[in-house]
Amino acid sequence: MSLLETARAVRENAHVPYSRFKVGAAIRTTSGKVYAGCNVENVAYPQSTCAEAGAIAAMVAGGDTQIAEVFVIADSPAPVPPCGGCRQKLSEFAGGDVAVTMATTDGKTLTMTMDQLLPGAFNASHMAKA
Repeated sequence: MSLLETARAVRENAHVPYSRFKVGAAIRTTSGKVYAGCNVENVAYPQSTCAEAGAIAAMVAGGDTQIAEVFVIADSPAPVPPCGGCRQKLSEFAGGDVAVTMATTDGKTLTMTMDQLLPGAFNASHMAKA
């Protein structure tokens, strides 16, 4: 199954009783495995989980830590990029050249690299002691 098909399928499982805005995400790792996630809302919005974060959690639980490609799909007029928090989460496991494809349910797509989505990303090198 392609990343598009995986993200589209998992999007249908999203729990979005408040926003009604379903998002699906699929991650292919360098090992070739694919992991998926959908957004899960909570009435206390800060406790909600984005689709990308769900896919990352599944990936780590599956024993993988290196992202090779990301695909995100939502029913919107234009492709929806990951939120700022998910950009940071993705950058923890993806190099700057990793492609992130954002799509609408009617077929519009936009592909950007992690470096384009999160220039100047905070990373472990910033925590090195002098």
